This record gives sequence, C-alpha cells and structure tokens, in this order.
Amino acid sequence: MKLRITIDEKTYEVEVEVAEPDHAGLPPAYPVGSARLAGSAASAPAGLAAGAAPLPLANEEKVCRSPVSGIVVKVLANAGDSIQAGDSLLLLEAMKMETNITAPLAGVIAAVNVKSGQHVQTGDVLIEFV
Repeated sequence: MKLRITIDEKTYEVEVEVAEPDHAGLPPAYPVGSARLAGSAASAPAGLAAGAAPLPLANEEKVCRSPVSGIVVKVLANAGDSIQAGDSLLLLEAMKMETNITAPLAGVIAAVNVKSGQHVQTGDVLIEFV
C-alpha cells in the first residue's frame, strides 16, 4: 500500500506493508450496551462490606453496569428519561481516558445510582431501567 506523508512541508511517498492481521472484524472494546455485565464476577457495590455478596437484581437485563473502575465525569441521563439503545447515559474516566457509557436497551430510566465525581468499581450498577 502506498501512502503520502508530509513532514515540514515536504511530501514523501512511502510504501507500507501490513505486518499484523486486520482487526476490523472484531468488536470495539466497549460496544453499545457493553456496560451490562450480566453474570460477571463484579465487585460489590458501594455500601456493602468487603466480601459480602451483592443482592441479586430482579432482572439483570434491565441494568447498566460499569465496564471499568473509574470516576463518573458527567451524568447525562435522569430518572424518568425515555431512552433508545445506544443513547449516552454517562461518562466515566479511567486511566485518563473517558468512556462513554451507552444504553444497552431502549426504555425508561428507573434510577440513576451515581453522581458526578463518584468513584465506581467494575460491575457496579450505574443505571436501572423500568
């Protein structure tokens, strides 16, 4: 494959060989709805003692869990909001990178369990749906 590269206003034509296989067919690191980690060995939500098992939810398909440990930068959704699958719910920051958490399903938000500035752990329930 030939590419043109400009450095200091001087253009070079280079030929590049792909050394690694194409990963285009793989899903992104955090696809739409990936924040839902049903059945994972998630850490206990805030408020539970270390080693205590989290209480099971009535319907695991109607929650959005944190895919990473980090800090809630911004909450974009509120209880009562009607959302579509893929709508942005909140932003998490982990290791100086922001992760956009999106809705895994369409519906109505029953509860937002986090606020801006709050620390969350992998698997914590961020949002619950009706």
